[in-house]
Amino acid sequence: MEKKNRKSENIFRKLARWFVRFFMGVKYEEKWFKTGSAESDAENKIPDDSEFIVSPAKQAFKAYIERKFAVVAFIVVILMFLIVFIVPNFMTKYSDSYTEVTLKNLPPNLSMMSVPSELKNDIKSIDSYGPFSVGLSNAGKVYVWGCKKLGASGMDVNIPDEYKDIKMAMVAAGVDHIIAIGEDGKIYGWGSDRFGQYGRSQNSVDSSAIEAMPEELYENGIDVDHVKKLTCGYQATAILMDDGTIYVWGNKQTYPNMDNFIGRTDIVDVDFTLNYIVGIDSKQNGVYTGTRGLYDMAKTKIGGKAQKMFDFLAGRKITEINATTSSICLLLDDGTIALTGDFVADCMEVPTLAEDEYYVDIKAGNYHYTGLTNKGNVYSFGGDHYFQAEAPMDLKNAAKIFAGSFQSYAVDANGDYMDAWGFRGFPLGSDDVGANILERIIVGGRITMTVGAVAVIIEIIIGVSLGLISGYYGGWVDILIMRVAEVFSSLPTIPIMLILTSLIAQMSLTTNQRLFMIMVVLGVLGWPGFANITRAQILVARESEYVTAAQAMGVRESRIAFKHILPNIISVILVSMTLSFAAAMQTETGLSFLGFGVNYPQPSWGNMLTKASNATAAKNFWWQWVFTSGILIFVGVCINTIGDTIRDVMDPKSSSDR
Repeated sequence: MEKKNRKSENIFRKLARWFVRFFMGVKYEEKWFKTGSAESDAENKIPDDSEFIVSPAKQAFKAYIERKFAVVAFIVVILMFLIVFIVPNFMTKYSDSYTEVTLKNLPPNLSMMSVPSELKNDIKSIDSYGPFSVGLSNAGKVYVWGCKKLGASGMDVNIPDEYKDIKMAMVAAGVDHIIAIGEDGKIYGWGSDRFGQYGRSQNSVDSSAIEAMPEELYENGIDVDHVKKLTCGYQATAILMDDGTIYVWGNKQTYPNMDNFIGRTDIVDVDFTLNYIVGIDSKQNGVYTGTRGLYDMAKTKIGGKAQKMFDFLAGRKITEINATTSSICLLLDDGTIALTGDFVADCMEVPTLAEDEYYVDIKAGNYHYTGLTNKGNVYSFGGDHYFQAEAPMDLKNAAKIFAGSFQSYAVDANGDYMDAWGFRGFPLGSDDVGANILERIIVGGRITMTVGAVAVIIEIIIGVSLGLISGYYGGWVDILIMRVAEVFSSLPTIPIMLILTSLIAQMSLTTNQRLFMIMVVLGVLGWPGFANITRAQILVARESEYVTAAQAMGVRESRIAFKHILPNIISVILVSMTLSFAAAMQTETGLSFLGFGVNYPQPSWGNMLTKASNATAAKNFWWQWVFTSGILIFVGVCINTIGDTIRDVMDPKSSSDR
């Protein structure tokens, strides 16, 4: 047992000495691996003038750093590895399957919370439902910020020139349109009017999917002094008067219960979820959605016990209703709140207030709520994918609050901007399901680069081992191995990979197991290149004098091949490794692009390009393919540059002047 341990220790020691000699030089080998006896140390001691002896790796390193472009390429590749393997661990809000219909196909933009400077000291209201926000100053001027051009049509939600000089009294935003009420009582709309969002006359509506604007509003406008609330939904608009009369128009397909509100004169408050109009009538007998029982239960906190709405109210009155895409927050006349609806997405805990503190206002975004208390404190809760439910802890003495789709704003008593939190935008835009392209590039890069790295490792293990055996032993061994390599090389790579990955797709494997199988397929099909290169180098090296000397001394042939010859051809293997790594990445990308690699929703650079391969995306949503293809090409060029430079600096016949 002791003899076995000593043998194992000798192997590791020899490997360590080889590593130090190759990368640091003979001096450090003798310094760090002394034999332990004075005689031995004296024999092996290197004279003082031996400092001029430099290891091959040091020579190569010095030559490498003289090539600035190659150094930059190396730094880029290292940074990419660090980014794709470390950054995802800090992306706590990221999910492969995250989708958001109101944020799809957005261009690169970081201005979602950039309130215009002219509005910051005179804020009357702020509203949003999608990728842009609209604000109104006390002077009646309208401002729009965020992504103002939407969709393949390039539809623009900037205020039209003919409306810029009109003083507005109210303004609200839908997902693709804006509605404003002028101080003259006229109703103005701009953006998209595909489903009558602006408000069409009865005579101009030719589809059952569109509800026209009430004729009296279309012809005469409205008494703005008696408008209680103006609000917009996905593609619809509602105006509530202070006498309970409600006017609703827009997309009836999105809001199939719209007829329940048309002609009503007893509504206390109204708002839109993603698929329903919700409201409270003067008798306080429920929330009208068109689906009985869906919203007739109330909770004091998310996850708490639900009660029937009538029992829960117990004589209290609902004064205000605000809705996210799937849930409702009711503000009661005693300053408490009640929650009802679907809280799958809105799963944050409701803040607990002090004993003498109560809510005076609630505003809703697409998935979150922001509340203002009598003490001027602001609390946000609900869906928090973009940190919109994380109000600043030091925010005090707010007088008004506003909630955008994924943002919240606080304003003081003078109408001055105090703070904003939530969604700033997508640095590289979003894809066709509203996912962050930058995040998916980072996560997809980890998969693509991992597949490339593991595939190359498999190629090296198989190819170098077989190449060494084939080149050193020769004879029938060489013939057999090379014929097998030729068979693998003659296989049509892409069709074979498509067939194998198709078979893998039919197996009941987890995502990680399937990914590993793809790596194995790439590695097994790619080893002949390494085998041929290694064999060619071995055929040259085995006739060298040091090999002849080793054979004459009786050194085992396997030891000669792996200990003496292999270190001398390592430079060629390193070059091939870097070039094969880039090729493996591109192969994985090609497979995913064709739909046979990594499948959606798990991202890779290949399947991200697949989603952007249609004509509409190529023409109108350039950011969905430019950044992904650009980073793939850039990393591939950098890796190939590293390989070419290593080949040059490790070649003893090359020179820096060549």
